[in-house]
Amino acid sequence: MFTNDERQKERTGKYGSPRLQYLQELVAQFQNASNEETKEKIVANLGNFAYDPYNFTFLRQLNVLELFLDCLTEEPNERLVEFAIGGICNASSDPTNASVIIQCGGIPLVIQCLSSPVKNTVNYALGSLYYLCNETTEEEILKPEIVDAIKRFAAAGAVNVGFSNLAQAFLDRHLSK
Repeated sequence: MFTNDERQKERTGKYGSPRLQYLQELVAQFQNASNEETKEKIVANLGNFAYDPYNFTFLRQLNVLELFLDCLTEEPNERLVEFAIGGICNASSDPTNASVIIQCGGIPLVIQCLSSPVKNTVNYALGSLYYLCNETTEEEILKPEIVDAIKRFAAAGAVNVGFSNLAQAFLDRHLSK
């Protein structure tokens, strides 16, 4: 459910942390964590906050989108990559967030996730590209090899309906112009 200031006050209660402070604490915990499992949990938690427009300004203010992008370079840790691309997917529906992701060089990192062995990572990458592809980024995203991969996902309905539907939605939106 999406949040507003009034609902946030109700949920926080008298002794709870304001949202910005809570998110700031999560970012600090991530930066100080040395344990991979702890980092995974924190990124998963931050990714869950990335779906709600109420949090978008806070996430940008705290550079959480950049944190997610940094996590995409952690190839040996597929879970961290999965949770980070999930956060990017959740946040990328907002045009301002999409601009931040694009300006920070996120498109190649998102594209790289299309070849992940983790199904959720691929799904989140497809969803992210759906929102990141526009007139200024289509040259980078609509390269023949990427479009071919997305067409293969669209054709794989018998294997994975989720991939197929999401890939087809991408193709319908960005290639049927």
